[in-house]
Amino acid sequence: MNQYSFPTQIYFGEGSSELLPKYLLEEQKKKPLIVTDESVRTLPFFNKIIDSLLPFEINISIYSDLHPNPLVSDVMNGVKQYKTESRDCIVAIGGGVAMDTARAIALMVNHQRDLLEYDDLQGGSKYITEEIPLLATIPTTSGTGSEVGRAAIISDDVSRQKHILFHPNLLAKRVFADPVLTYDLPPHITAATGMDALTHNVEAFLSKGYHPMADGIALEGVRMIFNSLEGAVVNPNSEARSEMMMASLMGAVAFQKGLGLVHSLAHPLSTLLDVHHGLANAIMIPFGLEFNLEGQEDRFKRLAVNIGCDSSSPSAFIDEVKKLRAKLQIPTLSSIGVKQEHISELVELTLKDFCLPSNPKEISRTEVEAIYERALTE
Repeated sequence: MNQYSFPTQIYFGEGSSELLPKYLLEEQKKKPLIVTDESVRTLPFFNKIIDSLLPFEINISIYSDLHPNPLVSDVMNGVKQYKTESRDCIVAIGGGVAMDTARAIALMVNHQRDLLEYDDLQGGSKYITEEIPLLATIPTTSGTGSEVGRAAIISDDVSRQKHILFHPNLLAKRVFADPVLTYDLPPHITAATGMDALTHNVEAFLSKGYHPMADGIALEGVRMIFNSLEGAVVNPNSEARSEMMMASLMGAVAFQKGLGLVHSLAHPLSTLLDVHHGLANAIMIPFGLEFNLEGQEDRFKRLAVNIGCDSSSPSAFIDEVKKLRAKLQIPTLSSIGVKQEHISELVELTLKDFCLPSNPKEISRTEVEAIYERALTE
């Protein structure tokens, strides 16, 4: 097991989740609100984590009534449970849904404005001034990396428009990254979350702006994913699972630099059709990368060399992404229920997406529409 800080204190390695009881007692916290989702709540490892807390007389409350793309109401219902039961800390166990919801609950425990007033893109981060309860995270997927992030993406209940909460105070105080918890994930979830991690690293590297530290982390994350994702899906083993979890953490660190078009194409699929975020990225990544290729040839060459491509052609990296998607059996846009009549609304949502400003190239309405049209038929 390894321990490091960046800046959150992270315990990484098999068995690290077993350290949770000791940590809570050290922090004098005995009434955690456990935030997870209904799927994770049914899994054996979740019950094992809960059972490990009982001998220490830690009073547990579980909140798991979450949508696949968390809503404001999910957050506020969690806040109500936290306050009604006089909880003293929050522990998030799961993937991005649990992490984002838990982080937003932590924000709203001591803040009084409407949740969406804290939207960072509307200048809302300046209102984050009050104490944030202790937040610890235990990831169960290798995808979003949200366990080490300082952001939460929450959707409006009515419009389903996504809003981003972002502030350093929202970082978890402790992360227990235990690859063992990913061993029982179905192959299609491992594939989708792994492609999500790849998208985070690649888009962070390509996003505009100067951040050589993020670029270096992203490049190494991309290399690790190409080295381990197929194995984690097809022939799971400890080394592949561990490497994927680390690459996921790295992607979340790197994308503090920014994201881009792939996410802006993927977010509307979640907003409009409730598509899993990782799967949406997995479907849209080649189309977003192909659009961004012109003008970014040098960066695409670096990506190709980084993963050991025989060719350093600017398009070689995209070809390898397509091959990886095929091996992982990523579905098509049409096979997940997207139809021609959805395209106009998808285009509108893409153009409004908060990731688009950091994309390395500007894109027009006509170009966005052409991408969805093409993705629908390929």
